[in-house]
Amino acid sequence: MNQVCLTIRCLLPCALLALVACAPLPSQQTEYSAGRVRLALPAGSWEDLGSSDQALRLLPQPDGRIALQTRTVGLRGAHQELLAVLRVQANRSNDWQGPMYWPGNCPLQQGVQVEDVSRGSRVRVDCLRFKRWVNGPQWLEQNQPDLAQWLTGQKLAVNAPYSFMNYRYTTEGGATVMVDVLADQRLLSPKTRNNQEFLAAGRPALQWGHALAQAVRVSTGMVDGYLAVPPFPFSASVP
Repeated sequence: MNQVCLTIRCLLPCALLALVACAPLPSQQTEYSAGRVRLALPAGSWEDLGSSDQALRLLPQPDGRIALQTRTVGLRGAHQELLAVLRVQANRSNDWQGPMYWPGNCPLQQGVQVEDVSRGSRVRVDCLRFKRWVNGPQWLEQNQPDLAQWLTGQKLAVNAPYSFMNYRYTTEGGATVMVDVLADQRLLSPKTRNNQEFLAAGRPALQWGHALAQAVRVSTGMVDGYLAVPPFPFSASVP
């Protein structure tokens, strides 16, 4: 009997070690909430820059509104420089009240690459907008004044030159997710050595935008609104 107990005492620590070795490692993703969205960020030094609540006016009801929440996060570099700002706006809850008609849709704009997957539909929006080169605050102030004013009020500035990307996805039932991205160009575009490489340098950014758009579409069908932001295609190494 004593020998059996001794054997058990010897085996127990080994069994515990085996269980620890097999236990899943905790997730390294940084997550934040943005209304009903569970925002999962790729690896990097992300920080929460704050959240706020809004009410978006909608048709056809004259007093129709939908409650949104905004979450803004920032990506810092090796020297604490601000490499990217990502802003997500989404429904506060899953209580959608359709049908809804969305103003604005996806207009063309000079100097901005626009992809309208919804093809001008009045009951849904699936719009990706990308400006590859923004080297000063003037363009942002003219085209995204609320974001520009918020950055100024927070005394934040993304490394210039940077790129701007916006994706907006809405459904007739009332689901809506809008994402704005300001990113140091080095995160989205490769270094170029000739004209041919320069002309092709925007492709990785658009591929990243398509991956982001797909993640947003998927999130609207998830109970917990899980939205996994894809990692940027490049790292911003210090020159």
